Amino acid sequence: MLFEITTLEKMISDAHSLTIVLILDFLYNSVNLKKIMRQGWIDKLSIMRPESVADHTFSMAVIGMVLSDLEGYDTEKILKMIILHDLAESIIGDITPEQKERTEKLNLENNTMLRILSLLPENIKNQYETIWTEFQNHESQESKFVHEIDKLEMALQAKIYSKEIDPSEKIIPFVNYAKEGIKDPNILKLFNQIYSK
Repeated sequence: MLFEITTLEKMISDAHSLTIVLILDFLYNSVNLKKIMRQGWIDKLSIMRPESVADHTFSMAVIGMVLSDLEGYDTEKILKMIILHDLAESIIGDITPEQKERTEKLNLENNTMLRILSLLPENIKNQYETIWTEFQNHESQESKFVHEIDKLEMALQAKIYSKEIDPSEKIIPFVNYAKEGIKDPNILKLFNQIYSK
């Protein structure tokens, strides 16, 4: 139990108790990402214990923090975008392109994300919805940057998994998909360094 019963009783009697309960629901969804496995690694590489979506998000956050600072982006915004980018998967799971058509998947993610964000106080909800929409639209410099970090993280993880699978060439579709999506010269340099060995 997160709270002692007396603390819970006090919270329920408090005028802000509903907000607190809703925020806890939001946090529960976030923590649930630790249980959602990255489905592509299971389906295509037969990895028995793949990274979770939370693992992927954490790795992206570290990459995003460093590269954003190096390139002079708004790192706080980049990190928020990274943390939000797969949050809908806490409810719908990690859906691969083979499981749902792209438009259907985007609609499901958007509807789920709006439901998750509706648990937050209005000012935060609006800010996060704006960041989420910007990421989904894939038009701003920051959203393009985050999409490319997503590809770089996948390429790095594929390199790690290549040592665990036989034949290691099974990672090639992941590598090619990542490389096609990377345009930023600094991210591309890192990608090329990963696969130069």
